[in-house]
Amino acid sequence: MEQHKNESHTQTSLPLSPFTQPIRCIVKLGGAAITSKNELEMINEEILQKVSEQLREAMVASSEKPPGMDWSKRPGASEIFCNPEEFGDHSAIDCSPFIVVHGAGSFGHFQASKSGVHKGQLNKPLVKGGFVATRISVTTLNLEIVRALAREGIPSIGMSPFSCGWFTSERHISSADLSSVAKAIDSGFTPVLHGDAVLDEIQGCTILSGDAIISHLAAYSKPIYVVFLTDVYGVYDRPPTEPNAILLKEIAVAEDGSWSVVKPKLQNSIELTVAAHDTTGGMKTKIAEAAMIAKLGIDVYIVKAATSHSLRALNGDLRSSIPDDWLGTVVRSLR
Repeated sequence: MEQHKNESHTQTSLPLSPFTQPIRCIVKLGGAAITSKNELEMINEEILQKVSEQLREAMVASSEKPPGMDWSKRPGASEIFCNPEEFGDHSAIDCSPFIVVHGAGSFGHFQASKSGVHKGQLNKPLVKGGFVATRISVTTLNLEIVRALAREGIPSIGMSPFSCGWFTSERHISSADLSSVAKAIDSGFTPVLHGDAVLDEIQGCTILSGDAIISHLAAYSKPIYVVFLTDVYGVYDRPPTEPNAILLKEIAVAEDGSWSVVKPKLQNSIELTVAAHDTTGGMKTKIAEAAMIAKLGIDVYIVKAATSHSLRALNGDLRSSIPDDWLGTVVRSLR
């Protein structure tokens, strides 16, 4: 059984958590799933809509769709669709407490890699310009995701790490004001965070990945489970485009954060690739971050977005047992 050490940075002791109520789950919308990663700043509208519908089905306790909350004009539309009278016929929206974090996909990565924002040195004009350009790009995507969720009746609120007091030191989170996230949840909202350009105490600035944000949030909010929605069915033993690539169904995490593949039994070593323009580390980093979450006793499901498999994961149907016909990867603690 191949063992993999987890080199992901973690804090040794946690200050008091501001979260006062149980969080059902944290959902990561992978950038590659919700955007066309090879086409600059292009949202995959079909996938985003389906993901939003599934989140409503899983998180909102209602047999009918709640009224939409996006009362702004959409591109190409001639008028704003808004019917406040709809709300008069509905009882209060019963939405499970959950948090959404999304990656950047074809938003932000281009700007960040061209300017080297992740390497720091804000005193360089190119880096400072790239920092601004990156944030314009990722907050544009954040707004569109918030709007897609709002159209499904999910009371979503965009929360950018830069604006909400997240800081790093040598690219690791050094401080984050989680009280704003906790207060949003206590008020009945669904926070929607994203990978962002942030200030770094040592190197000036860097890119804070959505996966690192999820690890940090999970440590404090202690969700029941975490779901990573991706553009492939889960984690494979090699790039999934290669012939004979094998889907890793279950990954077990030891107390020291090292991980090993439990299902299926593998003969060969695992290759994990990183896209050339991805400034946040690719699949190996994702497994390391998932392992850090699983080490806390929280199950992590990595599954293809907008499929029947993702809906089962979002519903929490996999917590007792993993059905043989479910396609995805479960990362869980050995304990």
